[in-house]
Amino acid sequence: SILNRRLKVPPAINHFTFTLNKNAATNLFKLLLKYRPETRSEKRSRLREQAANEQQQASTKPHFVKYGLNHIVSLVESKEAKLVIIAHDVDPIELVVFLPVLCRRMGVPYCIVKGKARLGQVVHKKTATALAITSVRDEDVGALSRVLESVDGAIPKDSHALNA
Repeated sequence: SILNRRLKVPPAINHFTFTLNKNAATNLFKLLLKYRPETRSEKRSRLREQAANEQQQASTKPHFVKYGLNHIVSLVESKEAKLVIIAHDVDPIELVVFLPVLCRRMGVPYCIVKGKARLGQVVHKKTATALAITSVRDEDVGALSRVLESVDGAIPKDSHALNA
């Protein structure tokens, strides 16, 4: 414990210790599970059904959680992301250490959750470093706003990591 007090941790890395509490994380993951991307078989069956009913109008694009670090960065830079969820245990941490600063500069809300494996379960992968919500259905707007309120209080405003 004395060693831990004497070690200096850079503020940008220390920022990843401010994770969502358990209740806020459960609400967030309940919302995320509603927007899981479809599996290959689900997509294949949906496209076949759509091709069979070709005379109908083209359906609207389905709402899904977006994943992949490069995709998330482009969504944040274009301000399309409504919420960015970052894993706290990414290794090497340099992959995502810039993401909170980018989100803050672009005005996109973000949160840090425990477990990249838990994020990976949402998108049918082994692990995921970050997820983004770009749009939600009308019935989930209230749930998203409640999650955004809990996310807003999770990370301290005076964090030195964001001044970089």
